[in-house]
Amino acid sequence: MFEAKFQTFEDAGEPAASAGRVKALRAELKRRGLSGFIVPRADRQQNEYVAACEERLAWLTGFTGSAGCAIVLAERAALFADGRYQVQAREQADPSIFALAHLAENPPDKWLEANLPAGAEFGYDPWLHTAEGAEKLAKACTAAGGTLVSVDSNPIDAIWRDRPAPPQGTVVLHEQKFSGEDAGAKLARIRAEIAKLRADALLVSDPQAVAWTFNIRGSDVAHTPLPLAYALLPKDGRASLYLDPRKLSNDVRHALEDIANVRNPDDLTGDLAALKGRTLRLDQVSAADALSRMIAQNGGKISRGPDPIALMKAVKNDTEIAGARAAHKRDGAAVTRFLAWFDGEAPDGKLTEIDAVAALETFRRDTGALKDVSFPTIAGSGPNGAIVHYRVTRKSNRRIGANELFLIDSGGQYQDGTTDITRTLAVGAPTAEMRDRFTRVLRGHIAIATAVFPENTTGAQLDSLARVPLWAAGLDFDHGTGHGVGSYLSVHEGPARISKLGTVALRRGMILSNEPGYYKTGAYGIRIENLVLVVAAPAPDKAEKPLDTFETLTLAPIDRRLIEASMLEAREIAWLDAYHARVRAELTPLLDAPAQAWLKAATEPLHL
Repeated sequence: MFEAKFQTFEDAGEPAASAGRVKALRAELKRRGLSGFIVPRADRQQNEYVAACEERLAWLTGFTGSAGCAIVLAERAALFADGRYQVQAREQADPSIFALAHLAENPPDKWLEANLPAGAEFGYDPWLHTAEGAEKLAKACTAAGGTLVSVDSNPIDAIWRDRPAPPQGTVVLHEQKFSGEDAGAKLARIRAEIAKLRADALLVSDPQAVAWTFNIRGSDVAHTPLPLAYALLPKDGRASLYLDPRKLSNDVRHALEDIANVRNPDDLTGDLAALKGRTLRLDQVSAADALSRMIAQNGGKISRGPDPIALMKAVKNDTEIAGARAAHKRDGAAVTRFLAWFDGEAPDGKLTEIDAVAALETFRRDTGALKDVSFPTIAGSGPNGAIVHYRVTRKSNRRIGANELFLIDSGGQYQDGTTDITRTLAVGAPTAEMRDRFTRVLRGHIAIATAVFPENTTGAQLDSLARVPLWAAGLDFDHGTGHGVGSYLSVHEGPARISKLGTVALRRGMILSNEPGYYKTGAYGIRIENLVLVVAAPAPDKAEKPLDTFETLTLAPIDRRLIEASMLEAREIAWLDAYHARVRAELTPLLDAPAQAWLKAATEPLHL
């Protein structure tokens, strides 16, 4: 019997509950003299996955996506979601209460400018917005003739009677056999970067950066092994690490005290106040506006920009790269066992989406190395596959039917690496349109996988390669082509990405996803995702610049039944056949006889 231990399938709040909660929020805002309030999907450190006690947006609206926000005014309210979540937001939130807006096309600040009544005092929680975000809100409020007001306590918390307690996940050391570099060496490198920035200290507000710097991991956030913590790193002198002491064993505390002052989180306010006249570097992506206000009020100077740790963390060292290869091989065997099982069970018409999620997680747990899934598995059959970040619940759970597509996007957290893979599977006979769309997505995937590009090329410069086959048919997909991936950290890691907005240069050692897709609302979804490593490319004769390319890390078959071979060029067929030969060679020794036989058939060369 398959079982999912790392994820649940509970439904979000019902529309009736949402109506009562919005009414209670409006009453609380009126009591405070506020005309409205913004509710982001955020915690104090802008984590992608947040603790249960920080899920204010889901509690209020029913929308459970990982990005979005809501604005509640006295007479109207709006829910903002990006392109990945438009269908999901429409299904989860009550349209009689929340008008749905596109997060990019009609962002909250523009909506406020058009809808906030003149003279209104509009509230925001400075701990849940960056300084840049707060500045946009303030400008919008001013343009509408209103005022942005910082609240001392969040009004949602005042009405959320059964709000969960903050997490108390145990902090553990991430051994050097996995990290490849000790914390002391990392601190020395960071101090050199702080000096280049002409700052006196770096306030580290991103828990991923804290975890990487001090070689620690935790369990405060779902699916990402993070301890919620801050750090203050002076250019000269001893570092300070701020985390709840109840999360530390004596051994871990002693190890950390060798390299830093271990401080209580409440000490951060006083320590920042003591830096009067000093210049502090703040991460523009994760540092809360409350921190900026605190520093400014105490006479500190702020240098706002990228956290230098983000780029260091993104470039994996040899140990991390070796770990990633091992993790993907282990994970690929588990995924292949699942694919073989699915192929045998799905045609009977008895499987549901939850069945598939539970089975895949079980195969991963059977490796004996799985620490968690790296995100809630996206398992969408038929029309649910068209919801880009669909998460199955007991209410939405759908039986996987004949002659439709099944999209499954999943990943694992292992101590030696983080994985993320998407496969689209045919159940029964795919239509000609399905094969056409799948083949166009595959061609875009191969274009990225085989790209050769000069050093310092950005993700934005590569993004269109994945879209050209779709563009030729008047099609596209409304998400980035690829995101960075951490090393036993977040499955979505900055600063590099392959997208229209990917302005950071790709560097050797970075791990990113390669995941073009196509989604036909109400019908099916297609995505093919492998993780890739930026490596040096062989330089042709007389090359004037060093060249880079990608090494594909993910190992699992791509469904050949969905490929229209006549649409592929010879070089594309050659890539697919070589990839499948590699998958077969590396995974066969890790599988039992039935799975080996299935893999052999699934990776046969493609013929025109």
